[in-house]
Amino acid sequence: MRQKTTITYLEHNMLACNRINRAIASWKKHVRVFSETCTSFSENTYMFFRKDVGVSSASLKAYNKCMLVSLLASFFAVSTVNAQVNERGDSVIVIKGQVSDYYITVSQKHFLEGTITGPDGKPLEGATVMFTASPVHYTTDATGYYKIQASRYDHELFVYYPGMKYAYRTFGDNDTKIDIRMEADPRDVRVKAPQQATRWFDATADHPSTYCNPMNLSYCFRANLPDLVKNGSFRSTADPMMVMYKGEYFLFATNQAGFYYSKDLSNWEFVFAGFQRYPEDDDLCAPAAFVSEDTLFYTGSTYAGLPIWYSTNPKSGKFKRYVEKTALPSWDPAFLLDDDGRLYMYYGSSNEFALKGVELDRRDFHPISKIQEIMMLRPEEHGWERFGMNNDDSTTLAPFTEGAFVTKHNGKYYFQYGAPGTEFKVYADGVYVSDKPMGPFTYQKHNPMSYKPGGFVQGAGHGGTFEDAYGNYWHVATCMLSLKYKFERRIGLYPTAFDKDGVMYSNTAFGDYPLLTPKGKVDDIANTFSGWMLLSYGKPVMASSMDSTLVPENVTDESMRTFWSARSGEPGEWLQISLEGLKEVRAIQLNYYEHRAVQHNKAMDLYHQYRIYHSIDGQNWELVVDKSDNDKDVPHDYIELREPLKTRYLKIVNEHVPSGNFAMSGFRIFGNGLGEAPAAVKNLKVERSKADKRNALITWEPVKEAYAYNIYYGITPDKLYNSITVLGDTMYDFRGLDKDTDYYFSIEALGESGRSPMSKVLRR
Repeated sequence: MRQKTTITYLEHNMLACNRINRAIASWKKHVRVFSETCTSFSENTYMFFRKDVGVSSASLKAYNKCMLVSLLASFFAVSTVNAQVNERGDSVIVIKGQVSDYYITVSQKHFLEGTITGPDGKPLEGATVMFTASPVHYTTDATGYYKIQASRYDHELFVYYPGMKYAYRTFGDNDTKIDIRMEADPRDVRVKAPQQATRWFDATADHPSTYCNPMNLSYCFRANLPDLVKNGSFRSTADPMMVMYKGEYFLFATNQAGFYYSKDLSNWEFVFAGFQRYPEDDDLCAPAAFVSEDTLFYTGSTYAGLPIWYSTNPKSGKFKRYVEKTALPSWDPAFLLDDDGRLYMYYGSSNEFALKGVELDRRDFHPISKIQEIMMLRPEEHGWERFGMNNDDSTTLAPFTEGAFVTKHNGKYYFQYGAPGTEFKVYADGVYVSDKPMGPFTYQKHNPMSYKPGGFVQGAGHGGTFEDAYGNYWHVATCMLSLKYKFERRIGLYPTAFDKDGVMYSNTAFGDYPLLTPKGKVDDIANTFSGWMLLSYGKPVMASSMDSTLVPENVTDESMRTFWSARSGEPGEWLQISLEGLKEVRAIQLNYYEHRAVQHNKAMDLYHQYRIYHSIDGQNWELVVDKSDNDKDVPHDYIELREPLKTRYLKIVNEHVPSGNFAMSGFRIFGNGLGEAPAAVKNLKVERSKADKRNALITWEPVKEAYAYNIYYGITPDKLYNSITVLGDTMYDFRGLDKDTDYYFSIEALGESGRSPMSKVLRR
């Protein structure tokens, strides 16, 4: 006995067809497959037959149906194709339209009929009656009559007639008659005013001297995979590294379908250069790059082997393969091309195994030395290496180390590594030091070297260090967001240096404030802060609308993990902030958030458009910033004003968002409050736990006019390199100390009109 079941699939995507063929091929031990050919823009029918003596026809039909459902599930569960399934007897029909997904009805015919009339009740001849997302349509006759066939999947009628508003009517399976009276459409088309330059900002001549973290990059949206986007579409990248190539900065990071380049570390351009093979695959995770003479080499993380690509014109987006497949299972790789021409690779990502290093043959990238274990975490000694949002979770998992990166400076090799987990605010980079590229390496007493657990931007781990055109060092690192998904992240850029004793450190004290971009050699990286203070923290906010509980106050709470959303993304939605007095504004940062977005992966037609106005009295408004003709994707747009603006109110009016609603996590205003700087902090106390010296409770007295405090600590009084920003509180539970190290502490108050003097230094 033979029972036949068929699949018919219409598909214009050759890759999808091939994937179906591969899935079907794996079933040949159970079935015979006929008509297996799959060509572009063709209909493909697969017939499955199974011989089973003594089995009823009904049982075979059930068997075949089960096989088909499993086959379709195995394919479509990992595919972006949105297929529909319909049954007819023993057949399953899957339809993919060239423009939209739709159904070809094979059973349960359902007709709708009715009359289309104008506003005056007279019948409209030539009105087009359709279903949304369907090619089916009907044109009314002289009496306005229509009759149209619906499938069981059609639920909305759509009518068009010139000079009338579109008419939409939902219907159920039992509805058979729908009469529609059209409404006149005045066609009041909104004409966008041309973009204007103002005394404060000109989009055609924007040359800022500062930048602000998180970096304003066209962060790629994540793929449409169930485990990633169950809480909605979102952007992300992480694991950055940067190189200088032919006088420009090239930034590479996880899953961006390309990379970024800049001439000034402020304005960034994106180059599409994707290496993704299948929709469910990563593009490149934690990529690595290095420059040798006129060539840029590039690869990504792999356990199965990836090519080593190279290019002498990377801005073209075109790369060739220098090596077809790397030899080692190297996740989070990093390269060091030493001064003697020898090439080393460092790699690893684990909470069980050590980070490693190996020398490579430059001719084929094969290992030529023993693989050396460089380091493992020691959380029992180093408090900052402990797992958890505040190094406070010793039960869920052991901490992770990853993101190896080596910088050579003055004959020493600085091995950097990330810990304890990318989804935590305490994510940081530590450093070991050696006189040799393969070690042995010694833990630097000042650690972590890149650390930012407080403020608007939190986290500064798994990064890379590079030297700019003037000989200054910078550390580019991963910032935690982790709102919709634990690996939702951004990137920060921090000044970095080596002191006279060879100690490597980064300055993150004002790492989410306007920082000066390099114009020459910097003697002290503490001087890279612009001095512009935050004017927006906790200030009153009004909005055109609000979606559910996403209140406007979320844009001034200095948390990237809360956000406000308007009810739509339409032009005209607005957000207004009161500075509660006349203040001097120098810069504005707009931190958009993806609420109800439907974008996935990279698209090249994403952009933000808006206008910003100011007012002294809240009634009369003047244009300050006009980006209504902007064509760039700027999810963390930063605007440095050409001259100071004295004002009380600021309002942003939406013109366009890339996808979803007009939503923001931060409407941040920087400048000067035109008042007195706060006084020095009194009564700083640091109580280091006797039971566990990795922990300390830090307290102080509140200071009038202070909205936040920076706690500084270090291994000597003149090496207070690390800092912790605390907003609206006078206590901090610190769990990031090394057990056997004595530390020195000081604190300053932050006010809208400046910073306080540093407090007396304490030793603990």
